[in-house]
Amino acid sequence: MQHPNLAPLLLGGLADEAANQKTAMQQFCAFAALGLRYYTLRFIDAGTGAGIQNVMQLDPQGIENIRNLQKEYGLSVSSIGSPIGKVKLLDVEDGTNNRFVPFQDYLQKDVRRACDLANQFDCKLIRGFSFYHPKGTDPHAHLPQAIDQIGQITRLCDSYGLTYGLEVEANLVGQTGKLLAKVHSAVAHPALVLVFDGANLVCQGMSTDEVFEEYLAMKPGLGWIHVKDYKKPSNASSHVDEESLKAFVPANLGDSGHEAIFRDLMTNYPELVERLRARGIPGLFIDLEPHVKGGGQFGGFSGPDGFGVALRGLCKVLDYVGFPYKLREFEDIRVS
Repeated sequence: MQHPNLAPLLLGGLADEAANQKTAMQQFCAFAALGLRYYTLRFIDAGTGAGIQNVMQLDPQGIENIRNLQKEYGLSVSSIGSPIGKVKLLDVEDGTNNRFVPFQDYLQKDVRRACDLANQFDCKLIRGFSFYHPKGTDPHAHLPQAIDQIGQITRLCDSYGLTYGLEVEANLVGQTGKLLAKVHSAVAHPALVLVFDGANLVCQGMSTDEVFEEYLAMKPGLGWIHVKDYKKPSNASSHVDEESLKAFVPANLGDSGHEAIFRDLMTNYPELVERLRARGIPGLFIDLEPHVKGGGQFGGFSGPDGFGVALRGLCKVLDYVGFPYKLREFEDIRVS
C-alpha cells in the first residue's frame, strides 16, 4: 500500500538506453509507451544527418527537432546527461585513455555549453562527475583540487539557475559515497547535489550492507537517484575495468539493496522534496539507467524490451515498500 501523504517519485531514465538506433523517435516512443514523462538527454540521433551525438554536440537544428518531438510525445528533460568531470584532474600519463583539458578552458567552454543546453531544454539539472585522479593513486590525496574545481563548476551552474549533480562512480575522485560526501560538505553550496547509483558501488566489490552505508553518507546531499543494479560483485579493487562489467540486472534482482534504500529514503523525503522544489526542481527524479544488455565507461544499453523489464523491476520494489510513483494513466491520455 502506497503512503498517501508522500509526493510521487518522478520516474524517468536515460532514454538512449531504450532505443536500438538511439533515434529521437525511438527514444520517445519507448518512454511514452512505458508511461514515463521525463528523460535524461545523453546520446541521440536528432534527425539532422549527423547520426548519434552526445548532447554536448547538438546543433541548433538538432535542439529544435528534439524539443518539437518531445512535446509531441508528452516528455520533458529532467537532466542533461553530460560527461562533465570525466576528464583527468592532472596532466599525467597513467595508462588510461582519459583526456586532460586545462580547467579554465574546460569551465568556460564545456561547462558553459552544458549550462546553455540545460536552459534551452528547460531543465534544472546537469549530471556530472568528480574527475579522474591518476590511476593507482589515493583519491583522498586529490580531494582539495577536485573540491576547488567542482566548486567553480557549481557556482557557474548556479549563475544559470541550475543545479549540478555529482554521480558516484568507480575510478573517479568521488568513487564512493563517503568521498562524495566530503566534496559536498566542503563545497557547501545549495547548487551542488549528489547522485546515488547502487550498481556503481556493487561493481567495486561492495556488499549490500556497505552500499547502504555509502547511501547514508550521500543522503544529506542527495539530489536524485540513478537506478541500475549488479548481481555478481567483483573483488574490491582500486581500479575497475568498466568495459568488462557484464552482470547488470534490474533493481529487484541485484545486490544494491534498493528495498532498504527506498524504505529509508521515506524518513526525510518531504524535506528533500521541499529543498529540491526551492531550486525549481519539481521533485525527486528516479532515473533508470539499467545497462541490462551491457554497459561501460560512457553509457550502456537495454533496448526497449530491457528497459521495460527494468522499469517493472523498479516498480516491484517501490510497490513492496509503499513508495508512491505515477505513470501515465487513461485520464492523462484523455486530456492530452
